[in-house]
Amino acid sequence: MALENDTQAPDFELVNQFGVRVQLSRFRGKKSVALVFFPLAFSGICSGELCELRDNLSLFESSGVEVVGISVDSRHTLRAWGEQEEYTFDLLADFWPHGAVAKEYGVFLEDKGFANRATFLIDPDGIIRASFITAPGEARSLEAYRAAIEELQPA
Repeated sequence: MALENDTQAPDFELVNQFGVRVQLSRFRGKKSVALVFFPLAFSGICSGELCELRDNLSLFESSGVEVVGISVDSRHTLRAWGEQEEYTFDLLADFWPHGAVAKEYGVFLEDKGFANRATFLIDPDGIIRASFITAPGEARSLEAYRAAIEELQPA
């Protein structure tokens, strides 16, 4: 079961596509984070989704939101894919222990061996303010991201 909104986001540390360690808590007090779990690099739906994020990065940047992709792929796979698609945001390797962060967030699909398409919008205090998950094989819409970003904005 996926983590619920208005709960503390579990901290983690993973390497990005360049081998640099990225810790979620380093954003605390600075900016919001969109954690974008996706099944596998180089797959059609995942490529389409992340290219849409790449092409609309200003939507996130103008709202002070850092986009961070996470999959069970190795950092080497993520680097090749990121360079091919010209992604400028971090792609984190939840490679070993296999899917540990996805499991912590409740979005790992044991029968498939990878994470579901799930997004968590985390505010600067480390609280999950919005989240959404699509059915297997279904892409997330940019409108879902827009709505989630609105949840981060002070009332």
